[in-house]
Amino acid sequence: MPDLPLVTLVTAALAVTLAYTVFGLTGFGAAIVGVPLLAHVVPIRFAVPMMLVFDLCAGLLLGLRNRRDVDRGELLRLAPFVAIGMVIGVTALVRAPERWLLGVLGAFVFGYACWSLLRRGVPRSIGAVWAMPAGMAGGVFTALYGSGGPIYTVYLARRLDDANRLRATIAVLIFCTAWARLALFSGTGLMFQPSLLSLAAMLLPCAVAGYFIGSHLHRRLPPRQAARAIWVLLLASGASLFWRALGV
Repeated sequence: MPDLPLVTLVTAALAVTLAYTVFGLTGFGAAIVGVPLLAHVVPIRFAVPMMLVFDLCAGLLLGLRNRRDVDRGELLRLAPFVAIGMVIGVTALVRAPERWLLGVLGAFVFGYACWSLLRRGVPRSIGAVWAMPAGMAGGVFTALYGSGGPIYTVYLARRLDDANRLRATIAVLIFCTAWARLALFSGTGLMFQPSLLSLAAMLLPCAVAGYFIGSHLHRRLPPRQAARAIWVLLLASGASLFWRALGV
C-alpha cells in the first residue's frame, strides 16, 4: 500500500471514480476531470502519469471501435504537429514550477468549461492550415495534463461532417498519443516515481467502477443535462486550481 495519508487516498479514489464516471457517461473527459481534482492532493507531475495508466487500460479493454471510419488524412496532417507539441509539453511538465503548472491547468479547464457552456449553433468549417496550431496546442496539453482531446475535437468537428468518422478519428488519435506519452514519461522517469504504479493499481477498480456507473447513467440522463453538470464541475475545479496557484 502506498505510504500516503488516508485523506489523500480517499480523495484520489473519489477523483478517479468521478473522472471515469464522466468517461462512461460521455465517452471522453477522464483526464480533464480527474487531473484537476487529483492536483489538489498530489503534485501534477504525479497525477498526470497516474491517469495515463488508467487511460491505457481503458484503451486496451475497450479497444478501438469503428476503426474503418477513421479519416487517415486528418490523422497524418495532425501527427507531426502533435509530436512537436508533445515534446514541448513534456519538457514543460518536467521543468516548470508546480505553481505555473497549476495556474495554466486551472485557466485551461475554466476557459474550456466557459466556452462549452456558452457555445451555440453548428461549428463552422475551417481550412487544413489550422492543423498546425490545433495539433501543436493539443500536443502540448496532451503531454502536460492529458487534456488535449478537447482541442483535437474542436478542430476535427470543423473538418469532418460525419459523426462516426469524427468519433473514430478522435478515438484513434487519443489512443496513439497515450502510447506516445507512455514512451515520453518513461524516458523522463515520470512513470517510475515512488508509489505511482502501486497507487494506480490500487485505484484501477475505482476507474472500472466509474466507467460502469457512467455507462449506466448514459442510458438514463439527457446528454445536454449531463454535459452542463460536467462543465459546472470543471468551472469550480479550474477556478480553485487557479486560486491555489496564485496563493502558492
